[in-house]
Amino acid sequence: MYELTFNYKDEAFTNSLIIANGTGVEHRAVIQLITTHLDDVSDFGRVTFQMIPFETNGGIQKIKMCRLNEQQATFVISLMKNTKIVVAFKKELVKQFFKMREFIKTLVTARKDFPLLTENIKLLHENPKPYHFSNECDMINRLVTRMTAKKFREVNGIAKGESIRPYLTDEQLELMEKLQKCDIGLLVAFPDYEQRKRHLEWYMSQIQHKSIEDNLITTVQ
Repeated sequence: MYELTFNYKDEAFTNSLIIANGTGVEHRAVIQLITTHLDDVSDFGRVTFQMIPFETNGGIQKIKMCRLNEQQATFVISLMKNTKIVVAFKKELVKQFFKMREFIKTLVTARKDFPLLTENIKLLHENPKPYHFSNECDMINRLVTRMTAKKFREVNGIAKGESIRPYLTDEQLELMEKLQKCDIGLLVAFPDYEQRKRHLEWYMSQIQHKSIEDNLITTVQ
């Protein structure tokens, strides 16, 4: 089934058109359902209507669409008859809302810890998936801390979803920034994850080797 949810300002949403297509109900009937129960739907958050353009044989026209968060969408669908197609759509929508929430968590965490890398991943992928962010972030975290961010939180008693940056040493933060900048270029040059990993490992060894040399020079002086 096609994508039923989307990220809007770090919150998971669907819309009336998606619901209409997924349930086999006419879109105007879905809009009417929302309008009739607008006060109830609004209990779960602000209801946003917007006019969007679409192509017809007669040219470009506009259609009224409603953006709905998870609770709003769940309530609206609960007002529909439980036909076979509606039940199947409900089931898939629940799954996709869960996946979208997890994706947003990954994106928000990555944006905090790896702002430059996150923006470039979004530029490289038209429709980035959670693993596009988590793979790169975990790779750099493993190189810097020898563990994933999740494991680092567990070991250090940090709350789930909280950035680990405040708990890193100055040396670790500096190394993380250097690896992040290097990985941005590697993403373009080397699509293969293992190749990027090898290059980053080599780059990190060079950084550490230079640091040791600098310390020895300072000690001798």
